[in-house]
Amino acid sequence: MRTCALYFLLLVFSPGFAQKSGILGRWKTVDDETGKAVSVVEIYEYKGRIYGRIVELLIPSDRNKTCSKCEGADKDKPIMGLVVIKGLTKEENGYKGKILDPKHGRIYQCTLQLEGKDKLKVRGFIGISLIGRTQYWHRVK
Repeated sequence: MRTCALYFLLLVFSPGFAQKSGILGRWKTVDDETGKAVSVVEIYEYKGRIYGRIVELLIPSDRNKTCSKCEGADKDKPIMGLVVIKGLTKEENGYKGKILDPKHGRIYQCTLQLEGKDKLKVRGFIGISLIGRTQYWHRVK
């Protein structure tokens, strides 16, 4: 019994497990222009990659909107339930992949990094990371 408990504690407190599980969960997003909270994104793992879908829209007038400016499979899909973080993979300092901005219908390269257990740095960019923008999302408790 003690051996099982020891293995469990080692797993839970190992750096890889803490980083992997730390990013998963629900995060409140903030609009860059207004500074207001606009949605809640649930970040989850599927087949070894990280995804995020909008599970709540905080502005009542946005709740029935669709992604009219999106292209491809996301065109005219409801924003509620839309997968905006797409197939991120683990990198040395966080996660890297693509993110959809439903407001403008554009897909950007992105990185996600935890900055404390309840703060997530989300950086979207085109080409190189120097040309882009950063948002900070906060964990929903």
